[in-house]
Amino acid sequence: MARLVPVSDPDDPRLADYVRLRDVNLRKSLEAEHGLFVAEGEKVIRRAVAAGHPVRSLLMARRWADPLADLLDVLDAPVYIVDDATMEGLVGFQVHRGALASLARLPLPPVETLIDGARRILVLEDLVDHGNVGAIFRCAAALGVDAIVLSPRCADPLYRRSVKVSMGAVFAIPYARMSDWHGGLAGLRAAGFTLLALTPDSSAVPLDEALAGDRTALMLGSEGDGLSSRWLHEADEAVRIPMSPHATSAGVDSLNVVAAAAIACHSLVHAVRS
Repeated sequence: MARLVPVSDPDDPRLADYVRLRDVNLRKSLEAEHGLFVAEGEKVIRRAVAAGHPVRSLLMARRWADPLADLLDVLDAPVYIVDDATMEGLVGFQVHRGALASLARLPLPPVETLIDGARRILVLEDLVDHGNVGAIFRCAAALGVDAIVLSPRCADPLYRRSVKVSMGAVFAIPYARMSDWHGGLAGLRAAGFTLLALTPDSSAVPLDEALAGDRTALMLGSEGDGLSSRWLHEADEAVRIPMSPHATSAGVDSLNVVAAAAIACHSLVHAVRS
């Protein structure tokens, strides 16, 4: 059973896992050093625990102990009970969802292990916005994509904002990170994947017309520049989501990466070449 531990000082060293959650650089360093991540809100905490992540501790206002009582009964971890002012002073913002949990990261599989048996995957190149990464994980999980491969510089799916935006979907779909951006796509092709590069280029093939092969990897590029020229060149085919002619004439020639990912995931899983 978890142990309820009242704490009144935001500088208490026992709360170090939760310090300044909005400081991205600090959190990257701290979480990498200690192999942890922070989940926010009852639903997300439950999903993280169900996915097998060991709980280091929890941090919450006392009023959240009852809604989480069934979970606390089976955890062997300290539960730090603080008032709202202490919570805000520690983490740097008001925690409207009531509870936070510090959990241990699990080792990521090698890419070749991840894709063994997968048929439809996403490959994300250098997306740096944690909210976008979390939203894409939610789209991919909801629409039935088998796995996600991240480029080396892609944002961390277990950063607090990614987890929060995904509503815990980062625990519902397996993923791995490439160790080699330069040669990473060659490994996917060697495993039998057709590489499709999503682009707003009007000369690209409409996505629904391009889906083919037993194994397909759909590549999505960074929020501003899209896919790198190298990855575009390495793709088997450049594909696009067709825009309305009226929208195009009004200067709207593309979707943001999350909207594009949602449409593309649906096509990736359900459409077939006629």
